[in-house]
Parts: sequence; C-alpha cells; structure tokens
Amino acid sequence: MNQSIVGAATSPGLPLMPVLEVQVRPESRIFYYTEPHSSAADRFRYLRMILGELWNAGKLKSLLITSPLPQDGKTTIALNLATALADRGKRSVLLIEGDLHQPTVGDRLGLPRRPGLAECLGDGADPLSLIRKLQPLGWYLLPAGYPDRNPTELLQAEMISSVLARVSPLFDWVLIDSPPVAPLTDALSLARQTSATLLTVRDGRTPRRAVEKAVALLGRQRVLGVVFNGVKGLDHLYSAYYGGSLRPS
Repeated sequence: MNQSIVGAATSPGLPLMPVLEVQVRPESRIFYYTEPHSSAADRFRYLRMILGELWNAGKLKSLLITSPLPQDGKTTIALNLATALADRGKRSVLLIEGDLHQPTVGDRLGLPRRPGLAECLGDGADPLSLIRKLQPLGWYLLPAGYPDRNPTELLQAEMISSVLARVSPLFDWVLIDSPPVAPLTDALSLARQTSATLLTVRDGRTPRRAVEKAVALLGRQRVLGVVFNGVKGLDHLYSAYYGGSLRPS
C-alpha cells in the first residue's frame, strides 16, 4: 500500500495532525470499509450502536481489544471497530498499537515502521507529535514505534497512564490493540488503564479453558463482552455475540 503525508486535519478540540493516505485493500481485512454491505460490516455497525449507548451514558471511552491467545484475530477486530466508530469522521477515534512485541496494525495498512508508543513510554515523547490521521478510514493511529528495552517493562502502569491521560481528553474513543493475554502480562497492565476490555475468540480454535483463564486474569468486571471471530456459515466467517453487560444499566 502506498502512503504519503498530504496535509493536516483536525476535529474539534484536536490540534492539527498530519494525514497519511493509505490504500485499503481486501488483504487488510477491514471489511467495514471494503465490503460495507456485508454481514460482517453490519455486525460492526451493531457493535458500534451498543458501545455508543455506553458512550452516551458516560460509562465508556477507552477500550482494550485483546484475545486469549495469538492468532485469534484481535487486530482485525480493532481495525474494523476503529473504522466503524469513526463513522466517516463523525467521531474522533484513536487506535493505539499497544502490541510492542509483534505490532501488525501498520503492516496491515502498508505503513512503514515509525516512532510511536514506545518512544512515548521510553523517552517521554509527546504522543500528539506522533499520531497521524489515516484517510480514507477517518481515524487516528499511534503506532507501536521502536522499543529500546523490554516492552513489558515499558507498559508499566505509571508510564502508560500518562500517555492515556494526554490523549484521552482529545478523542471521543481511544482503542488499544493489545498483545494476547497469554503468554504475556502486557494486556493485564493495559486493561487496568482502560474503561473495559473486548475479548476476541476464534470460533473452533480458541480452547474454552484459554478463554476462561483470560477472563479470570483480566477480571470478569473488566471484560465488557466477547467477540467471536471466524464463525462458520456467515459471510466472511465473522459473527459477534454481545452479552447483557454491554447495555447500560
């Protein structure tokens, strides 16, 4: 995918930020954008509606997206959810590439590696200087960057909380694409700094025991819902299940 800095864009309350033009191809698996009339896209619209109720009630703003194990599809969910929540620029959405071990968001969009979250955590860089708005997707990205030491050490609560405190007031939504819960502890550190967690599970692949362990480690009260990825019999093998806890009480 080709990319270039073409100018600057802002939303109310946001400072001017450079814009990156990306070419969103089918292999990016951003179905919400490439196949807007598919059942997969409809399910992200439904998820946006449910999350929007919590947002309107003032109960939800930052969301961690993780999975029990690697290869469960968490990044696919994060990319589609960011695109759905942005809704063509109607909301300001920041996606933070929080997997400093194996970042894949930039790769999926054909973006070269560049400084980002790791520099904020390790060197005190201002995250606003490293965030870019991605068009035509309509949301903002803080990439993973280049960790100069163990990523788990970088993601300690004090450091990540300062980054989130800096960016949260400026965006309607802050999403974090996190490492899986096992075998690392990074997701647990990140979960404590967000309003809630969405757990991505691959249907027919993720063992039930791994799901139960992930929920126990994260804390049931922090898990807002489970997104089932790869359900057979539906367009593009996607479906979502949303528990009663997703609705405002």
